Amino acid sequence: MENVTTLTPLKQPIVFELEGFHIPPGYGSFLFFLALLNYIVVLLGNGVVVCVIVIDKNLHRPMFVMVCNLVVCDLLGATAVLPRLMMHFLTGEKRMAYIPAIAQAFSVHMYGVAVQTILAAMAYDRYIAVCEPLRYHAIMTSARLHSCCALAWFVAVLCIAVLFGFHMNVPLCGNIIKHVYCSNRAILSLACRSTPTNNIYGQCIGIFIIIAFSYFRILHASLKQSGDSCVRSKAFQTCASHLVVYVLYEIAAMIIILSQRFPSASHNIKKFFSILFIIIPPTINPVIYGLVSKELRSSIIKHFINQIRPLIKCLNVTT
Repeated sequence: MENVTTLTPLKQPIVFELEGFHIPPGYGSFLFFLALLNYIVVLLGNGVVVCVIVIDKNLHRPMFVMVCNLVVCDLLGATAVLPRLMMHFLTGEKRMAYIPAIAQAFSVHMYGVAVQTILAAMAYDRYIAVCEPLRYHAIMTSARLHSCCALAWFVAVLCIAVLFGFHMNVPLCGNIIKHVYCSNRAILSLACRSTPTNNIYGQCIGIFIIIAFSYFRILHASLKQSGDSCVRSKAFQTCASHLVVYVLYEIAAMIIILSQRFPSASHNIKKFFSILFIIIPPTINPVIYGLVSKELRSSIIKHFINQIRPLIKCLNVTT
């Protein structure tokens, strides 16, 4: 007779143990400092962009409102992973209770999908600006803008809610997550039975066609027509930052996929590549929008000068 291994489902409360990084002795504090520095840069850069857009009424326009939504999404992704990663580096803590694990996984996937839906809304906005410049303000009204933003978040929440709905009745027979953070795939790899439906659904999430189609039409309209060249040129230039951000996300995602194709690669390297899409875009995006968008850059400089001017006057008086 064949030996049959019986898997015993775990009972609540389940406590997961993340495999995390292999940290050489004495390097924990250094890695903690790097993660902390990265998180501070993310909070500071994205926080400045959000505050300036909220304060400056001249920036209360569709493009910048959507940028603000993207910044909030970046903060969600970074906050879901980096604080826990810092704790891992500093204390070596690897255990995570079931509810916090699901919350982290939900936030990470929410970040990944919301980025796509918000960028799709941005692509639609730029499509109207370039292809219908004379009707832009009539089409992109305040109500339409808020509807686009709300729809982007709603689609993201709905997709992830359905995705995680499969967790409800899936028994888990293990608690060791071979990753740096919790994700849908990592948790379901511990299931006592296969979950093909969930895996297929997870692979189908994406808004690539909408974004690609919108920017293709933008490029086609900008190259084809010569009328209203100044308006079209300005509108087309605003697409540059969106395209750079979109390509940045896709490159990070592609690196994750490619890293899994090399089984001989170091586990630490694979895990590092897997968090690139969470730590790199939120760090670089404020710089991209600050450099490309002249209006946002000017507003940031103006508010910075207004903040330090009283301090300079105070120092001059004391001296």
